[in-house]
Amino acid sequence: MTLRVSRRNFMAGGATLLSLSALGSSAFAQDTRLRLLWWGSQPRADRTNKVSELYKAKNPGTSITGEYLGWGDYWPRLATQVAGKNAPDVIQMDYRYIVEYARRGALAPLDSYMPSKLNLGDFDKAQIEGGSVDGHLYGVSLGANSAATMLSKTAFEEAGIDLPTKATTWEEFGKMAAELTKAGKRKGMFGMADGSGGEPLFENYLRQRGKALYTADAKIGFGVEEASEWFDMWNKFRESGACVPPDIQALDKNDIETNTLTLGKSAAGFAHSNQFVAYQQMNKDKLTLANHMRVTKDSKGGHYRKPSMFFSVSAQSKVVDQAVDYVNFFVTNPDAALALGVERGIPESAAMREVVAAKLDAVGKVPLEYVSGLGDLAGKLPPPPPAGAGEGELTLRNISEQVGFGQLTAADGAKQLVDELTRILARG
Repeated sequence: MTLRVSRRNFMAGGATLLSLSALGSSAFAQDTRLRLLWWGSQPRADRTNKVSELYKAKNPGTSITGEYLGWGDYWPRLATQVAGKNAPDVIQMDYRYIVEYARRGALAPLDSYMPSKLNLGDFDKAQIEGGSVDGHLYGVSLGANSAATMLSKTAFEEAGIDLPTKATTWEEFGKMAAELTKAGKRKGMFGMADGSGGEPLFENYLRQRGKALYTADAKIGFGVEEASEWFDMWNKFRESGACVPPDIQALDKNDIETNTLTLGKSAAGFAHSNQFVAYQQMNKDKLTLANHMRVTKDSKGGHYRKPSMFFSVSAQSKVVDQAVDYVNFFVTNPDAALALGVERGIPESAAMREVVAAKLDAVGKVPLEYVSGLGDLAGKLPPPPPAGAGEGELTLRNISEQVGFGQLTAADGAKQLVDELTRILARG
């Protein structure tokens, strides 16, 4: 998507900084070209492209090229472009990777642009800190979300099974899911996806047990015992038919299109609340959100409200000023906020949150109400994952598949997971 228009100076010199932010405009004296890269599905691309069109309309002379990929393909592509000195100007960044990219010098620090060109004055401070590394801002949060269980309300109703509540435990949900599978209302549908390789789900489980994926000093935050019990729980779910078998789970490429819920292979899947809108667009069933199940009735829950993703600016960019201006427009312009809705999460700007909330349809209200209603299930934002966390995510996924296919026992898989993560973190 590229469009070139002759540049005209339209800025009024006496405008206030606040009005500049609201208009999403800034003075750039010559034609410029911006490249964007993000992960996501088609609905996200449609919304992003709409914002780019809005930005170009207010900034004649700007051309914007946008490219998007699925999560699994995104990170190798970004790493290749950064290594080849061909990084996009605006980079969608994840909490898991921001430390790694910032410390490698791949991202431009944004502190000097605040507040004149980057106005985050009404952002939640905790979310600004989430985009900071070593005291400098490298990522602007595009929305708040939380890990969530996606449920086909239609499938549960067809099977005559009540939806889980905030108090439901994993043991109880396993029985409900097995019952749904046995009900056989839909050929080939199981109660839930196999979540054993899902890092957010595993992290939630660990937090409920007073552990963590990683510590603040970049060490592994759990032991073999917790990982072994995690893998063993999912072995039992497979044995009872509560979750899809490993060959079906292997179809999931960690994106919405191939999630077993979207494929009609399970009545429940695991994702993030901001993805609900896209999930609903791709599913004929009526969907809803629930928290991740409790380990025990007394568990306090392992959720937290996190930046769903960031926009960062490449340190290699030759148009850093305009890249920052685009990011500012993306998070502070009312028209942009309406185009984006809650697809990337609940807007961090209080003003934009009000703009969006007033226009949300029934589907859009589901993630908003979910995140705001977590209550005691949500705790503090954990420290940013250390360098190597991205590789750690793939390691969990790979080992969980080996356990699922019976190539490793739960205990051996747990030991291998701890050993491999320890080695990855030691490399720094």
